[in-house]
Amino acid sequence: MPALFLFLLPLLLPSLGASTAEDICIVGGGISGSSTAFFLTNNTAPTPARLRVFERRDRVGGRLATVSVAGDNFEAGGSVIHPRNLHVRRFADLLGLAARDDDEGDDDWLGIWDGGRFVFRTLRPPPPGSSWLRRRLHSLANSLLLFRRYGFSLLRMDSFVQEMLQKFLLYYNGFESRPVFDNVEEMLKWSGLYGLTQRTLQEELIHAGLNSQTISELVTVITRINYGQSVSISGLAGAVSLAGSESGLWAIKGGNWQLAAGLLKAASATLHLQEGIDSISDAGDYYVLKSNKGHEYNCTVTVVATPLDEVNISFTPPISIPPRKMQHTHATFVRGLLNPKFFGLNSVSDIPELIGTMEVPDIPFSSISVLKKHSEHDMTYKAFSRAKLDDSLLDQIFSTREETIRINWPAYPHYHAPEDFAPIILDGKQLYYVNSFESAASAMETGAVAAENVARLIISRLPRAGLLLLSEEDAGGPPEPHMESFAGEEDSRCIDL
Repeated sequence: MPALFLFLLPLLLPSLGASTAEDICIVGGGISGSSTAFFLTNNTAPTPARLRVFERRDRVGGRLATVSVAGDNFEAGGSVIHPRNLHVRRFADLLGLAARDDDEGDDDWLGIWDGGRFVFRTLRPPPPGSSWLRRRLHSLANSLLLFRRYGFSLLRMDSFVQEMLQKFLLYYNGFESRPVFDNVEEMLKWSGLYGLTQRTLQEELIHAGLNSQTISELVTVITRINYGQSVSISGLAGAVSLAGSESGLWAIKGGNWQLAAGLLKAASATLHLQEGIDSISDAGDYYVLKSNKGHEYNCTVTVVATPLDEVNISFTPPISIPPRKMQHTHATFVRGLLNPKFFGLNSVSDIPELIGTMEVPDIPFSSISVLKKHSEHDMTYKAFSRAKLDDSLLDQIFSTREETIRINWPAYPHYHAPEDFAPIILDGKQLYYVNSFESAASAMETGAVAAENVARLIISRLPRAGLLLLSEEDAGGPPEPHMESFAGEEDSRCIDL
């Protein structure tokens, strides 16, 4: 009998080890995955379990990244944070991340281009070092210019955005008054936002009383810059995009990607860089994750925190999610000088610092903005486009190019109305999908809001409370994190999502 037991022991050990697996595995090291890790570890008591995060790239951050042009670093993905992004602002404070110092103010020198001419331009900004009074008068004059062209539609647009924001604020309520949601539809219906996902932005704005000129020019410019899409996107995504045109935007000094890195460190997660997950299989009481490095991991809970639309992960048994396309945004960084003749102008000094475009098929880019002015004849630009800007086209748009860097982002879902939503719980058990909420709206803050709900959902559905481990490294880690609600933090300022 002992000999038979010793013979069977090697066969029994893998099974015994797998059945007691207590790893929590998160696939994706972007803001959604890192936020999920943070909220999980800071709402549970320490127990002997391990939190693993798999990132197929060689860095964390997902769609948060910087690019270096001529020695200067610029945001290449998600680039701005509003002072009232409550989760992201709290993350930055907790992690000790400072705001980047920018020379420019909130007033961009905007030009709206229809492919042949600038149909509208704000005033050229005052020179650096101008007095507060001069800058204030300049801002007032631009407001009057906007009102003269778009009239009371500006107020109606603001009212539309504010109504959406007030509803979104409900997601920061205290836990005692905020349910845990197991599907996106109920999450949106609870806040009163679901209807906005069933109609287009254009339909919503016409219903709100905006005139056609405001929609075809100003609103279109904003949606093309923020989501690379037209006003045919769903109403909620459009409202979030419009909220992103508010003032007071900021970014993390050194790059917004540090939010993800800091949250993973605060969560004491075991990080697997350059290790993508090829398959996820249900083994009964746990999941077997197989990576592109040939490793296998047994996980009691698995969280998919990356869009499944363009990654090749096989699921056993198969999962069912609605088909969804990602909107690719091509970010092109150029050190050089724009060609004024391309824009029908005589001088580079006449070209606005932010060029927004109307929804015209022949326009090859969504926007071009000045990131840094090195001199009157040397600047760094960022261009957004729906397709790659090849060299021949860039040579028409720019008179000189010293350096060119291209990044192709699968940046957001391609929004449409009515929207369909993938399940948050993919298999009815312990397989979760954070990015299902992204079909409502995509941004750093919406990713964090979705992650908090998934973390609470996991905790509520575990057979026992408190699964995660705060590892021994915590003793020397960042300031003690703590998960809490934002009840009572609402004020009269609006939120950019």
